[in-house]
Amino acid sequence: MDVLALEPYYGGSHQAFLDGWSARSRHEWAVLSLPGHNWKWRMRHAPVTFAERLADADERGRGWDVLFCSDMLDLSAFRGLAPPPVRRLPAVAYFHENQLTYPVRRDEPRDVHFALTNMTTALAAEAVWFNSAYHRDAFLDALEQLLRRMPDHRPVSAVERIRARSSIHPPGIDPLPPRPARRPPGPVRILWAARWEHDKGFDVFRNALRLLVEADVDFRVSVIGQRFRDVPEAFARARRELGDRVDRWGYQETREQYRAALTEADVFVSTAEHEFFGISAVEAVAAGARPVLPDRLAYPEVIAEITDGGERGADEWLYDGTAEGLARRLADLAQRVAEPALPDAPPPLAPDAARRFAWDRLAGEMDQALERIAARTYG
Repeated sequence: MDVLALEPYYGGSHQAFLDGWSARSRHEWAVLSLPGHNWKWRMRHAPVTFAERLADADERGRGWDVLFCSDMLDLSAFRGLAPPPVRRLPAVAYFHENQLTYPVRRDEPRDVHFALTNMTTALAAEAVWFNSAYHRDAFLDALEQLLRRMPDHRPVSAVERIRARSSIHPPGIDPLPPRPARRPPGPVRILWAARWEHDKGFDVFRNALRLLVEADVDFRVSVIGQRFRDVPEAFARARRELGDRVDRWGYQETREQYRAALTEADVFVSTAEHEFFGISAVEAVAAGARPVLPDRLAYPEVIAEITDGGERGADEWLYDGTAEGLARRLADLAQRVAEPALPDAPPPLAPDAARRFAWDRLAGEMDQALERIAARTYG
């Protein structure tokens, strides 16, 4: 089967998803993409830009079987502009994020026009895929609230139409390098890896580490992730406070450095206030780190997937989201490393996470889903 993929924001998780799936897919892929920056402009101009590109490939477009795009494409506008053979293709829209519940800068109002573009994209697609059930439900609940605020002609029925064509397809991960056969000596190694922005809750992590220092708990820490122009002041303050306890700090320039940070860590911590899936957490768990994740967002769902819904999920791997709760969990793990009793703890989740979210597995599942969509349309 031939797949036409349109990605207006080819960078970060969007790029990793498309590259990871297409590299392992049994289908043939033609990918049209735009650079992963200036997202607002991408959402506005991508339908015109892609339609113009495809106008030069009209005859070749007749051979495609299905259209795949991300939430960054205004699919309804694109279908109105595209050459007829392309606009008639069954379309799948993949929602990495959405512009209705994605955090905005604290000094900016939300532009609901982008949220409504997400809605019309979902309505224009034959199938809508979300990376987690949490994401789907958060988007649809917020969309219903938005539509009910309209002065009249409220299309609230759109919410259930979108829900009926929705399914969950999490992103996959690549194989990670094995850990050393024996853990290197030293105190517990804690990793925090996320975008350096306000919605990732770094203040909670910083405060938890301060509680560990006050309690004379020995630890090493790495704080990594993508940085942007405006970095919250908490990061600079934490760097000064942590002194020589720091192993890694800042953006890891290569994939190898990032993967090394995962395999070095005993514990992976998230303090996110916003997360639609949590790919870094999954990669860290697959690399052998023990997760300490807030009991909210997509994390309970992801942990349930890894543990197959086992009862140990919430008790072992989730915390209450507070700095105090996080500090207690980290202090316990630090003590188990010091004894050392960590190797005698419940077995790590690495094999289960690596197997459940491996691209080699998920690519086949998504290939089959595409085939079913094409068969429904042309059958």
